[in-house]
Amino acid sequence: MPVKNKPPRIVAIANQKGGVGKTTTAINLAAALAVGGLKVLLVDIDPQGNASTGLGIDQSIRKGGSYALLSGDAPLADCIIPTGVENLSIVPAVADLIGVDLEFGGVEKREFLLRDALREQSDADVVFIDCPPGLGLLTLNGLVAADAVLIPLQAEFFALEGISQLMRTVDMIKRNLNPALEVEGIVLTMTDRRNNLSEQVTTDVRAFFKQMVFDTVIPRNIRVTEAPSHGIPVLLYDFRSVGAQSYLALAAEFLKRARVKKVLA
Repeated sequence: MPVKNKPPRIVAIANQKGGVGKTTTAINLAAALAVGGLKVLLVDIDPQGNASTGLGIDQSIRKGGSYALLSGDAPLADCIIPTGVENLSIVPAVADLIGVDLEFGGVEKREFLLRDALREQSDADVVFIDCPPGLGLLTLNGLVAADAVLIPLQAEFFALEGISQLMRTVDMIKRNLNPALEVEGIVLTMTDRRNNLSEQVTTDVRAFFKQMVFDTVIPRNIRVTEAPSHGIPVLLYDFRSVGAQSYLALAAEFLKRARVKKVLA
């Protein structure tokens, strides 16, 4: 494995509310960057394992996955599995993650388990961490390990109520556990221009969070919904679809922001 002088950019994808397009964004943003030539590693720490399934990783080959990584049973290199997308690899999720809060609740420095595991040498340019919904120990580990957090936000009323709690959690982690943590940005997902409420939520989010919100929005799109059942990102399922093109645009904007901050070559 080639030695890199520069460590990868580690980005946690998190939102304590489920059903906001978090895992869909993890899969498709990672795939879009990989198609563009970056080496990308996706670390799935959601016990549901939807990111792993959505990339076609069968249960039979997941072995210890991210649980083994967190528990120290296996080094990072042994947990990585290639996907069907060139330049995109994954540390898959396994069912053992369900009991992490209880099993590791009394472990010293339990918030740093993932951070320490990801310090091993990797040839990735970007590492995405797909966090579970909720703000338990797994999500906490993802945020402590990350340089930044990317927040998918569904353009609907109840999603707005939860983001303030996540922002408070990010501030708490910055103060106590990971001073370098920043907000990479907010991605509006499942938008529908025909829906007045969706448009109003989009307007309100942009007015409040301003430049923190990505210009690119991810619309509701049946191709994005269908792709995971085939074990591939929407880029491979239907490249010309509105969903695929939206994630390509998001990847381009992600890179542009990274170049401005000089965190990716």
